[in-house]
Amino acid sequence: MGDSFWQDRDVRFDISVQQLKHRSGEKTLDCLESVEDTKGNSGDRGRIMITNLRIIWQSQTTAKVNLSIGFNCVLNISTKTVNSKLRGITDALYILTKCNNTRFEFIFTNLMPGNPRLLTSVVGVYKSFMASKMYRELKLRTAIVQNRLLKILPNEQICSTVNGVWNLSSDQGNLGTFFITNVRVVWFANMNEVFNISLPYLQIAAVKIRDSKFGLALVIESTELAGSYVLGFRIDPAEKLNSVHKEISTLYRVYSSNPIYGVDFVVDDKQQMDTPQNGGIWEDGEIDTSSSNSDAFAAYFADGDMSQDREPVYCEELGLAIEKLKDGFSLQSLWEVLPS
Repeated sequence: MGDSFWQDRDVRFDISVQQLKHRSGEKTLDCLESVEDTKGNSGDRGRIMITNLRIIWQSQTTAKVNLSIGFNCVLNISTKTVNSKLRGITDALYILTKCNNTRFEFIFTNLMPGNPRLLTSVVGVYKSFMASKMYRELKLRTAIVQNRLLKILPNEQICSTVNGVWNLSSDQGNLGTFFITNVRVVWFANMNEVFNISLPYLQIAAVKIRDSKFGLALVIESTELAGSYVLGFRIDPAEKLNSVHKEISTLYRVYSSNPIYGVDFVVDDKQQMDTPQNGGIWEDGEIDTSSSNSDAFAAYFADGDMSQDREPVYCEELGLAIEKLKDGFSLQSLWEVLPS
């Protein structure tokens, strides 16, 4: 399941309608109808959708012109003064991202004056996304157990607590306890609570019973995205092993049909919340990206087009000639360190 899960960790340009549509468990948390993609499509009015996994922008005039920006790629969110073709000089939402070792920057201008919801919604959902990684990522040796009790996540429910579970990662094994919940499987060692693993169903590739040098064992394989771990656990007697295997397999199937990503956000100004049809996606057929995608890709490079230098200008602040700064940048901003 997790190997095809790209929406939160990829930046994609001019993708198909099918890829724009929400995956299972993805929800639109806010939507604004009049937003300009100022950097890549200045002068083009579009719709922006903020989901629990990504930011989607789609042109109103040409549906095949669109963006999908996963929250896991975001490095920094701020405002920047820009020159919009539709609004003139104004403050816009600036998003710096990194995907596959390449940095992209995006600038979105809200065409409805006096409405700060674009910034507040993006920042609010992003903060919730970053605070809820336990729902989506495998974690090792973290502070998830205290006094032999699992620290419950919001919307998480413990379905079973299984004692006497041996972790077979070492030659002698480690005796511990299973917590089986509606979003993950957690194991911790009885002698050391910090020796633990939290594995969300989102990152499980397979759950099996297999023979091992310790006898029959419960084997849980993680996805490639989660490191392709093969985790073995010994549970006695055989009836108990079969029962745990059946329970985890059932909960995994239930979760897969309706995943819980842990990202919660409520729009303050509900009366202005747009409710687009069809998930907010405009359709006009499949998209051939063979020729146009490279141009769209280049338009958002954080370093811009470096095929030639910009013209030199005199800088009074430094007392020397420098390359002309890009629109919206100041000399001071180039020295500011972006938060991690």
